[in-house]
Amino acid sequence: MVSSIEGVNVERVSEWLEMHVGGATAPFDFDVIAGGHSNLTFRVTDSVGGQYVLRRPPLAHGLASAHDMAREHRIISALNRSKVPVPAARGLCEDDSVNGAPFYVMDFVDGHVLRTTEDANRHLSETARRRASESIAETLSTIHAVDLDNVGLSTLGKHEDYIARQLRRWYGQWQQQRTRELPLVDRVHDELVRRIPAQGPATIVHGDYRLDNTMVTSEGDVCAVLDWEICTLGDPLADVAMLSVYWTGPTDTTSAWDAGATTAPGFLNRDDLVEHYASVSGRDLGDFTTYLAFANWKLACILEGVYARYVGGALGERSMEELEPFARQVEAAAVAAAALLDR
Repeated sequence: MVSSIEGVNVERVSEWLEMHVGGATAPFDFDVIAGGHSNLTFRVTDSVGGQYVLRRPPLAHGLASAHDMAREHRIISALNRSKVPVPAARGLCEDDSVNGAPFYVMDFVDGHVLRTTEDANRHLSETARRRASESIAETLSTIHAVDLDNVGLSTLGKHEDYIARQLRRWYGQWQQQRTRELPLVDRVHDELVRRIPAQGPATIVHGDYRLDNTMVTSEGDVCAVLDWEICTLGDPLADVAMLSVYWTGPTDTTSAWDAGATTAPGFLNRDDLVEHYASVSGRDLGDFTTYLAFANWKLACILEGVYARYVGGALGERSMEELEPFARQVEAAAVAAAALLDR
């Protein structure tokens, strides 16, 4: 049994698990799950082999709305009643005296998180990589098809003006967290405000949908969608654009995001991925270039927030040499957004 781990009060959390999670049996082992630059995620193994996942905010989190455990728990609990593959929610603790911050617990899902080409080559055949590409697009279509009233999420957020709301939110966070002046981010923001596309009916929007925020089986099927912390309601095409920006296929021009896994042979290229989504969802992609510009700009804001949290020590100690790639990706994303708007 682990007696101490940063981010978990082992004694108090263990007591809570036994009391609130049916079948969980002490003692528990807690292991940090690799990956993620925001909320902290731990695998919990009990004395009879049961496995769970515990999610809590980072150790320093000034942007509380991005780390709302109750909200994330609500989303996953609701989606348990839909066709979207998510882990079963097991419990929510909002009492800070237990662990210093709210946390929630869900079932552990056995699958692969693919972050690098080595991961892709080790876990999936080339055929399975193509299937993973198709399944990523199909699962996103399933997310966007959820009946909000049936699952109880119609009040999760405002339905209209998603892009305008996102521009306000992320620009505000950019201004709070930026570590340097980058006028291109400001210029792109102002231009996007002038070009906001007309929005259709609102759907669930994951907000950070990409391959390594899912788990896939060895056959390539998505078995769990993870990291719902910035999910809301709004324009589904923004999700498609974010997925596209996060994705670099085997022969694609590299995006600002270091895609890693999706460059392995067998994965679809970016345009084919988007086309598959359009085919299975039946959605008109509209002015997709503007959505792509927005997605690149939003990525710049997200990465600057990650960079700022690392610099501040909230996500562990890193050398400036290790952090430099984040700074470069912020700049590359801003440049890509500006280039799309200048077409």
